[in-house]
This record gives sequence, C-alpha cells and structure tokens, in this order.
Amino acid sequence: MTVEWTPERLLNENYLDASSPFRIYEHSITNKIETHWHEFFEIAFVLSGSGVHTLNGVSRRLERGLLFLLTPADFHEIAPDPGETIRLYDLIFLESFIKYDLLELIYANSPYSYPFEPKEADQLEELCRRIWDETRNADIGHSILIQGALERLLIDLARACRKSTPAAREGSSAPHLLHPSLRRGLVYMHHHFREPLTLAKVANYAGLSATYFSECFSKQVGLSYQNYLQQLRLKFAKSLLASTELTITEVCFAAGFNTVPHFERVFKQTYHQTPSGYAKQKLN
Repeated sequence: MTVEWTPERLLNENYLDASSPFRIYEHSITNKIETHWHEFFEIAFVLSGSGVHTLNGVSRRLERGLLFLLTPADFHEIAPDPGETIRLYDLIFLESFIKYDLLELIYANSPYSYPFEPKEADQLEELCRRIWDETRNADIGHSILIQGALERLLIDLARACRKSTPAAREGSSAPHLLHPSLRRGLVYMHHHFREPLTLAKVANYAGLSATYFSECFSKQVGLSYQNYLQQLRLKFAKSLLASTELTITEVCFAAGFNTVPHFERVFKQTYHQTPSGYAKQKLN
C-alpha cells in the first residue's frame, strides 16, 4: 500500500550526482521552507539572517553561527523572520561518504544543533568556504580535503552538543559501552527505522545470527529488538503529530507502522492518549 503525505522527502537522485556522494550549496532563504526530510545527510552553517529552525518538532532561534545536522531519520523546517534573508552553506552527503566510527558518533548523540560564538563561527565559515572553493576548483587531492573538512565539522558539532547537555547525551543504553556488533546494528536501526526492518536484516548488517543478536540486544539495551524499534517509530510519530498537519494515517505510514489500528493502539499504550487526541491538544 502506497501512502502519500504532505512533507516532501528530498531524494538522492534529485540533489546528488550519480558520480559523487557529496555536494555543497550556498542558499539564500527569504520564504518559509516547509517541513520535509531527505534520504541523505545534511549539515548546514548559518552565515547571516535570522529566523526559526524547527528540528523534529523542536523550535529554536536560527542566527549566524548555528550549525545543525540532519540524518535521514530527522525532519525540519526553516522560517525566516519578517524581512530577513537567511544565508547558509548547505552540505549534503551519503552515509558512504563518512567513516563508520563517525556515523556511530552521529547516532549516539543526534539530533544536533548548536549556536557557536562569533570567534568559532568565523572559523567554521572559513572551513565551509574552503570546502566550497575545493569543490569548484577540483585540484589534486580535493576530494580527500573535502572529506576531512566535513569530518571536522561533524566532530566539532558533536563535541559542542555533548558539552552543552552531557546528561541528556548519555542515553539509557550507554552506546559506547555496547558490543561493537550491537552498536553497528543500533546505528542501522536509527537511520532506517521508518523502513521495513526485520530482526534478521539488522542482525545480518551487524554480522551476527538473528538469535544471538536478539539475545545480546535484550541483555545490553534493556528492551527487546521489537520494542526498541517501536519506540523509535513512536517518538518520530509523536514529533510529526506535534509539528505538522498530517492525518493519523499519514503519520502512521511515515513513521514506519504497517496498519493504523496497530499504530493507534501502541501510541495510546505508550502516551496514554490517542494520536488524534495528542494532535488536537498540541494544536490547541
């Protein structure tokens, strides 16, 4: 069954060349960019202007120095203040463009958004401009330099976010203490939970048998594989209900659930109200 929903999903084929897993844009935004998500990763640095950035239903001020990252499991919108033009560097890339250790770091602490102070913002702007220039000049070694600069942006953002809210970044399962194969499976789940995702598929990605992966998962994470996957989908659905005007059916399928009755039942069990009741409460 195919269900269409309002927020646009930006596809790799429309924004990335077949020959390159990376691209950088320089945008000037004068009108609101409605809620959307993408198949690719996106990291953006705000050069000037002001407005509001809403990431996974949580809004914060958008001004010079803000650096934010979105994975394929996140959604967002940008609304410039009246009369303002928001200028930003926008870097998009595929999962294959960054090292696995860095991908794991992104999972452990996402979502990311941090307002850097003026001195640090100047350094980040220079780094983004270097990536921009290297992309256009394509001199010897440019792809290596671009990848290294992008990795620096990601690490600087991860460190800043972790220092700003250390308690919130720990997580109940302490990802850095998990078995490496289990961490690999968790990374995959966090980036693909809205897709059909069987235990066998995730276990295979982690390099373990389904039975052993399931046993390790329950012991180390504290939830069964299916319950953990359901919580990821419910959290995403709750954010959609709070920040969009999607119907319950659209939210159900957008979050990865197969049937509306099942979605409504587990949502009520978890949050003690129906999806429609929660949406109405947020609207009011």
